[in-house]
Amino acid sequence: MSLKLRKAIKTDMESVLILIKELATFEKEPDAVEVTVDELIKDGFGENPAFEVFVAELDNEIVGMALFYQRYSTWKGKTIHLEDLIVKQSHRGKGIGNALYTKTLKHAYDLGVKRVEWAVLDWNTIAIDFYKSTGATLFNDWRVVQMEGNALKQFIQELQIDY
Repeated sequence: MSLKLRKAIKTDMESVLILIKELATFEKEPDAVEVTVDELIKDGFGENPAFEVFVAELDNEIVGMALFYQRYSTWKGKTIHLEDLIVKQSHRGKGIGNALYTKTLKHAYDLGVKRVEWAVLDWNTIAIDFYKSTGATLFNDWRVVQMEGNALKQFIQELQIDY
């Protein structure tokens, strides 16, 4: 096994999108992915990239990825949000996810960020146990809140004030 971890390039985005879709299926949301290869290229490789990606290559095939971006905490300062870490199902259990996780955390450390954060589904006990084993803290008292698509549009359209 010749595993290579590297920063993704534009031409990797087709493989990255395949991994994103595999993750969505794993998370029981197979139809939720809206992003396209063109958007990934534009958003990740433009003048102000919105994210970075590390890919795991095994025998010249991309078999995993970690997508993350910088955030800012009013309490801590610079942080990184690990949006997704996925390894193709056929390559799980080979240490590839651990290698991507470690590379992302090392990158964050090298940047001097104060925290790396991510979300994990409560039923994904394998991931939860892994994160705990590395010293990560899982919070049970915080809830993820999102507003997207039609809800966002409706909220803004119903406002009677102009900021």
